[in-house]
Amino acid sequence: SGLNFTAAVLEYNKQAQRNAIQTFEQFLAACPDAKIGDSFPLRHTFGDHTCVREIFIPKGYVVVGKIHKHAHPNFLLQGEVLVVTEAEGVQHLRAPMSMISEAGTKRVLVTLEDTWWAVVHVTDETDPAKIEEEV
Repeated sequence: SGLNFTAAVLEYNKQAQRNAIQTFEQFLAACPDAKIGDSFPLRHTFGDHTCVREIFIPKGYVVVGKIHKHAHPNFLLQGEVLVVTEAEGVQHLRAPMSMISEAGTKRVLVTLEDTWWAVVHVTDETDPAKIEEEV
């Protein structure tokens, strides 16, 4: 049916975008000035069964995000960014705003202004390294 064809095309496009993002990540990793891993300090605060992770990224950086196992809220608290995801393509986002990041999302972030970003994860863990493994 037409619906199955449309779903197949969307899934193909999503996988093609994921491949492009991963290729771009490999390209960046080969750059001499590339910072790999958690290059910007993360701040963790905890509530009942939750962890808020906040990051400040200065203007002019390109960051390739990690893939999360669960859908979770994101908050662009300050700044302006371009974001590329396999599902949404390129988006131009300005603070303040919130969104839900679907499980399995891979994104590239370009900071057009100094940016403050926060995510909330459901967890009982308080060790950042263990939270990283869990989420």
